[in-house]
Amino acid sequence: MDKIKVIIADDSDFVRDGMKIILDVDDDFEVLGVAANGREAIELAEASAPDVFLMDIQMPEMDGIEATKYIVEHDLGKVLILTTFDDDELVRQALRNGAKGYLIKNHTPEHLKQMIKSVYNGTGVMEGSILETLAAGGDSASSVTPLVMNESGFDSTGYSDRELDIIRAVSEGLSNKEIAEKLFISEGTVKNYITNILSKEGLSHRTALAVYYLTGKK
Repeated sequence: MDKIKVIIADDSDFVRDGMKIILDVDDDFEVLGVAANGREAIELAEASAPDVFLMDIQMPEMDGIEATKYIVEHDLGKVLILTTFDDDELVRQALRNGAKGYLIKNHTPEHLKQMIKSVYNGTGVMEGSILETLAAGGDSASSVTPLVMNESGFDSTGYSDRELDIIRAVSEGLSNKEIAEKLFISEGTVKNYITNILSKEGLSHRTALAVYYLTGKK
């Protein structure tokens, strides 16, 4: 497997250096560079073609939200947002701007690496705790009604029972493999369902679908 090329953007020297050390010792990754703000991250990307950005939200000069928008619009790589702030509005902004995932900075090294690999392979990722805060009224994800019209505002009109099963599983953070095992179908079938659902809703990735299911907002 080719190494996953990563750029780390965070205004904390401690965070940048720590993540770089974690990834440098793993043969699956190559850190192309580190940046103290979004502008530096973009400059690095334009010179080195990364696969994935680890992007802090709150940084000087250009924050992670604005940088993500530019990166996605110019197809410079996939963005995994990292933050200490559990702020649902920042989550929505990051996802609207095209971030493929959003993680609180309390992860283990192995968890971080797995999430980078998931984003690299096209799977959106998000901490379960964040998904829960996005549920309608701030209730837990389990309180969201999974019926024809979700209390959060998600409209399931026109979806089959199987499609709704898939959507609920995505909102629970399950991978394609886990969904396939849960529903006794193939991973390829799961992938096809998700592709069709995203197309129907005009969404770019599964994390956005999970947010829409839990909040009713795209």
